[in-house]
Formats: sequence, structure tokens, C-alpha cells
Amino acid sequence: MAGTCKSVQGYICAPHERESGSLVDTWSNSLNILNIYFVTATFSNESMLYFPNRANHYILASYSNIDDISELICKQNPGKLSFMLSLSDALFQREATNLKYISMYFTKYVYGDPEIIDIANIIAKRERVKKLSLAHLQFLTTAQPKFTFPYSRNVVVLEVEGEKTRQSDQKYCERTRRDVARKGIPLTNLVSLSILDKLK
Repeated sequence: MAGTCKSVQGYICAPHERESGSLVDTWSNSLNILNIYFVTATFSNESMLYFPNRANHYILASYSNIDDISELICKQNPGKLSFMLSLSDALFQREATNLKYISMYFTKYVYGDPEIIDIANIIAKRERVKKLSLAHLQFLTTAQPKFTFPYSRNVVVLEVEGEKTRQSDQKYCERTRRDVARKGIPLTNLVSLSILDKLK
């Protein structure tokens, strides 16, 4: 009897540094870590204040269980700003064979079910978006950031199948964001992660 496939419950993102090899080894040996990626990050102007000491490159890992994840990252990168996304149930999900781009947005208002359904219906028409989730953003650091991100529970995550280049993926997501905005629901760019290599 085939084993069931664990679903992704969230992502954890740690700055890529010279010491990152030990972190990758630790995560690679964890049954809780499903995938590990080397990614480049693009932060929006609206989000830069909330990401002090941000890096250009990160180690991104998907996990199936939130237990012990935050404690592990704080021990591995004391004082360095890492962040975690806890995903809610996917608003929709399709099979992806070439995940290349993860784009995160936030809303400045808490929307109810009708607006959430509108968002899902609009984005579902974009065939390269393979998964859409609502998420809770949590910063993981031993030093309190100077500015507290006020919309941490209003995060929307798009997982996109790649086609050509990071720039084309970025434009695709921007067109998707504009489609939602035409419905009167503004999504503000938070950060985008372009996958350069899969490590696990």
C-alpha cells in the first residue's frame, strides 16, 4: 500500500550565509522538512522597513508540521532575521511539476468569505498559479525588529510554475495582482522568492 503524501503546511526562510551548509544538512535529515530550495528574494518598497538586515539569497524549506520549527531556526541563526509562513488550507491547488516562484502579498483590510472567494476565483483562472493560500507571517529573531508588521495575518501566497525567467514570472504575478485589484480588492506586494535550485 502506497504511503500518503504529506502536504505542505508552511515555509520557513533563513538568510543564506557561509554557515548555511550545516542548516541545510540538519533540514535534509528531518522528516518534517519536505523540500529545500535556494532562492533569491525581491522585497517590495512597502515591506523593506519590516525586514531589517534582509538578504538577497535565502534557504527556503517547506514543512509538514510546525512543531519545533521556530526553535530550530533561532538556534541555527541567532540574531539573524528569518521568517516563517504558516499556511491555511489551500483556496485551490493543482499539481505542479516545476515550482519556480512564490509571490507573497498582504491586504490592509480583513476580508470576509465573499471577498476571499472572489480572490480565489480570479486567481484560479491563472493557469500557472498552482496553489493559492492564506498565511500567517511570523518573524523569527532574537532581536525585536524596530517596526512591527501590522498585517501578518493578512498574507496571500501564490505558488507559481515557472516558464522562462524570473522577470517573466514576476510580470505574470503582477498581472495576476492587477486582475484582483480590478475587483476592488487591493493586494500589496510583500516579497517574492525565485527558486534557483532545489536542494532536497
